[in-house]
Amino acid sequence: MKLKKTALVAAAVAGLLTSGYAAAASEQFIGLPSYRVGPFGSNGASLYGGWIDYMAMINERDGGINGVKLSWEECETEYNNARGVECYERLKGKGATGNTVFQPLSTGITYSVLEKVAQDKIPMVTIGYGRTDAADGRVFPWVFPMISTYWTQASAIINYIGSKEGGVDKLKGKKIGLLYHDSAYGKESHAILDKLASKHGFTVEKIAVASPGNEQQAQWLQIRQAKPDYVILWGWGVMNATALRTAQKTGYPREKVIGVWWSGSEEDTVPAGDAAKGYTAAGFNVAGANYPVVQDIQKHVYGKSKGNMEDKGRVGSVLYNRGVVHGIITVEAIRKAQEKYGKGKALTGEQVRWGFENLDIDDKRLAALGAAGFMPDLKITCADHEGAGKVKFQQWDGAKWTVVSDWISGDQTVVRPMIEESAAAYAKEKGITPRDCSKEM
Repeated sequence: MKLKKTALVAAAVAGLLTSGYAAAASEQFIGLPSYRVGPFGSNGASLYGGWIDYMAMINERDGGINGVKLSWEECETEYNNARGVECYERLKGKGATGNTVFQPLSTGITYSVLEKVAQDKIPMVTIGYGRTDAADGRVFPWVFPMISTYWTQASAIINYIGSKEGGVDKLKGKKIGLLYHDSAYGKESHAILDKLASKHGFTVEKIAVASPGNEQQAQWLQIRQAKPDYVILWGWGVMNATALRTAQKTGYPREKVIGVWWSGSEEDTVPAGDAAKGYTAAGFNVAGANYPVVQDIQKHVYGKSKGNMEDKGRVGSVLYNRGVVHGIITVEAIRKAQEKYGKGKALTGEQVRWGFENLDIDDKRLAALGAAGFMPDLKITCADHEGAGKVKFQQWDGAKWTVVSDWISGDQTVVRPMIEESAAAYAKEKGITPRDCSKEM
């Protein structure tokens, strides 16, 4: 698959991009703090491309959500925290009702606007990233780290490694390396892996990689000396392909490298060439253009020459499909909120927040959306803003990703108490009285 920058990059540098759907009173506005330039630009182009294409498909195929068209505007963050805050402020007042959801696709930006979204009553959705303890909706009513948090994912990875060894009890005495992006994102993994190591009797060798991560000789020399049984690759952007190439040079088998979902896309494996073959990574969505939802995008958007991706070969890739997941969840939350606040109406951020918190995308609904097997079922409640807590594992065969597991859950007997303990500490620090969810029914 040939990876190219989109034609929108030049405009992105200027700061703002518009979709062509002008915001109007009858339209639902969604601000997109995207990144299409910089070391993570290729990743962002696929993610936001899939998301935008899904919204365009809803407009073209369905005429919007119960007649309400979606409108959007991009603001280039370059995956930079300060620029992310600027984009948040710039977008929050846009549209007839203001921005109705903020999804920064960056853990750093998530932390930077965590308190702002509550003040401004704009829900922040952090699908597969961000602050893990925000899964406790009693303390964080405006934040939704949906599908699976970093702690759940780390636990699922340990369960997957355990399955390769004949059971998690066989991990006792093993050594697991953690090669992580030296940022808030990378450090989210530490507490849960320490807890799981204590429970199962393995050790964790933590090795940091400075952003963007295009030089890792020293780190892989350390791995070579430590001789871990497995290496968890907790990377992002150019760090991932560099890790796989350097692993090959140092003789570490890629079959023993297990990536997180931000290390498991074609953007990571294609640039690594043969060094990626045999590498496995987690994911809360799968690759493939054969799903009805992707085929509908091809028909109703690209068939009308309105697609967002310049390189159409990336449609159906892991990150593109992940963008489609963002689109599905956003649209379904708005649809759910309309059931309460009025079909055919543009909604406020506060109203859309209710839609996210009452989201229930079961297997039947996934099938109706053309996304059966594409993503896990998802049910959000007042107390649980995570939901599914499931991931699949895919292995790179040198040309494509192949699913090698069913949905694997994290150990919630470990994860959920950690979430509640951390959220309670945050609530105490900030003087927050947690919601009584029995009164939110």
